[in-house]
Amino acid sequence: MRFYPAPFDRAGVEEWIARNRRRYARDGHSFWAMILKSNKDLIGDCGLAVQAVDGVSEMETGYHVRRDHWGQGFATEAARACRDYGFARLPVEHLISLIRPENLPSRRVAEKNGMTIWKEAITFGLPHLAYSIRRDQTAEDQDGPCVTRT
Repeated sequence: MRFYPAPFDRAGVEEWIARNRRRYARDGHSFWAMILKSNKDLIGDCGLAVQAVDGVSEMETGYHVRRDHWGQGFATEAARACRDYGFARLPVEHLISLIRPENLPSRRVAEKNGMTIWKEAITFGLPHLAYSIRRDQTAEDQDGPCVTRT
């Protein structure tokens, strides 16, 4: 949570869970658990959630990976799976990722997901870069297909 305004306390975690449950009820999706197949460890989450950007509702691909699993490609793999799911199942013409400018690892994940900087925005009271990818950008534009690891 290095790039959040502050780490969640217990009440913050409970609200985050409640918010995502509301998203599931309303939208049919939100964040999914990232489970390592080899040992069933929960290593993070990734998903699609509606976020307001400059007063407009946008579909965001978001991801969080446990620190001890950073740099292993899990966020990129999950973000690509969410991108593919979003374009296959949702009536959206583009997907975004909101990233703090100083969060270089997440920016790299967005870029590996085929996204480019679309605009700068103040979100959650902080400056963010809004990365975006359009539906018409094909899989050939990416670094390769999303594969599930064992």
